[in-house]
Formats: sequence, structure tokens, C-alpha cells
Amino acid sequence: MRVTELILHPIRIRIVQAAMDGTPITTSDLCASMPDVSKATMYRHVALLVDGGLLKVVGEERVRGAVERSYRLEHTRAVLTDAEVADMSTEDHRRGFAAAVTSLLAEFEVYLDREGANPLTDAVSYRQYVLWLSQAEKAELIEEVFAAIRARSGAGPGAERERHLLSTILFPADPRR
Repeated sequence: MRVTELILHPIRIRIVQAAMDGTPITTSDLCASMPDVSKATMYRHVALLVDGGLLKVVGEERVRGAVERSYRLEHTRAVLTDAEVADMSTEDHRRGFAAAVTSLLAEFEVYLDREGANPLTDAVSYRQYVLWLSQAEKAELIEEVFAAIRARSGAGPGAERERHLLSTILFPADPRR
């Protein structure tokens, strides 16, 4: 299975995101963080990611008579390269965008269902802006945004840190306006 086919699925995107910080994660951890996904479905998608080389088994422990595996994300495989994106068909982009949005909706539902979730105090944001940009201005904006993200992406878990999900979407809007 191609990396794009592995990653561009709503549940598998969420699994990859859950493992993105590099710490080992178990299927039980994943099930606890995604209560909307059945255990059987979770095991099936984890197995696909392992078979596809995106997750690597890094440990095994016997828990109540069963073997529980710990997995770590293979970062070099979990991010689509420019060449892989260039090889995507229009249909691949359609499926990928739908998977990303579906994943985002599911993660937001899990957040809202948490005890104490408060979008105002948690500074939740889902605003949209219309920007008129030349190609050069768009490239500059993208670099500025990615530079800000890169500057913060190395920070791991800590006493004062809470995990956040940031999604960026940028595409040309209605050209008739």
C-alpha cells in the first residue's frame, strides 16, 4: 500500500497524530484517546500502519494474559514528501482532504466531550479569512507560518504544556470575485 493510501484515512491520520511526538504508544492508549473508534477498528488500522512501515513495534508486555505492544512512529515515512504529493491524483487529493477534515471533526468531538472543555478559555479557534495574495505573497505567508510552527514543534510534553492540534488549510477560493 502506498504511503498516501496509508495516511489519507480519517482514523489512520488520527493514529499518526497521536504518535507524532515520538513517545511509544499502545493500542490501549489509542483507544483511550479515541473513544469514538471501536477496539477492533483500532487494531485493524494499527496493523495496517505497522505492515506499511509507518508504525514500528518497540516493545511488548504481557497484560492480563495478552501481549500488549508499544509502537513508535517512523517519522521518515509518516510525512508525505513533495514527490509523493506531486504524484497524487485529483481523486487522491479529494480523499485526502476529506480524510483530514473528517479526522479534524472527530478530534474536535473528542475535545468537546472532555470534562471541563471550554472553547473560550482554551482559546479554541476555527476562523476563516479571505486573503488576496500574489504567488510571491502566498509563498512568503506560507514560509512565515511554517517558520512559526517549526519554532515550536520541537517542544515536547512538559508540566506546563498541553497537547494542541493545529491544522492549516489554504487553497484558491472562487476566482469570480
